[in-house]
Amino acid sequence: MAEIVLNVEVRERAGTGGARASRNAGNVPGVLYGGGKAPVMIEVRSNEFRKALYTGKLSGHLVTLKHGAESQPVIAKDIQFHPVTDEPIHFDLYRVDEKQTIKIEVPVHFKNHETSPGMKAGGSLEIVRHTVELSCPANAIPEELIIDLSTHNIGDTIRMSEIQLPKGVKPSMDRDFVIANIKVSSAAMSEAAEEAATEE
Repeated sequence: MAEIVLNVEVRERAGTGGARASRNAGNVPGVLYGGGKAPVMIEVRSNEFRKALYTGKLSGHLVTLKHGAESQPVIAKDIQFHPVTDEPIHFDLYRVDEKQTIKIEVPVHFKNHETSPGMKAGGSLEIVRHTVELSCPANAIPEELIIDLSTHNIGDTIRMSEIQLPKGVKPSMDRDFVIANIKVSSAAMSEAAEEAATEE
């Protein structure tokens, strides 16, 4: 089952006023929807929500929602933050079955920059997609997608087919799209232009 547990209460008031009242009471307001049921206005204690958020496993992961003696698996679909304080101010949870296939954005990370021939030659990594939407079981969502740069040179195009996905997981788009490119850096181009000018 999910590692994160959110203890929620049902909010009586909907709308902006209800959300403000929830925040004033030390809670983070949210909405539970999906699963063929009507949306439910909910709230979670702010300190509990922040604790779950800072684990890094709240957004985009299977979460256990608890209301009294009842519990169910959900996915945190959207979390909104205050533009100044960066505190969480609203969230959306989506009802799922643990084995249900869902579509979800997963972050892409790159490793071995320092051993990449292209990077060592002065290339720069141009990232086209920082996240990729995957179709996968709700209980088997990859935390991240890793791309190894150690064999990539300047001019290389890194595509989705390079990423090894777990069994049962696939991109939601049925094509081999571009994730990143390794290009000649602007600094290297400027340096080459200066050298050419000096030689002339």
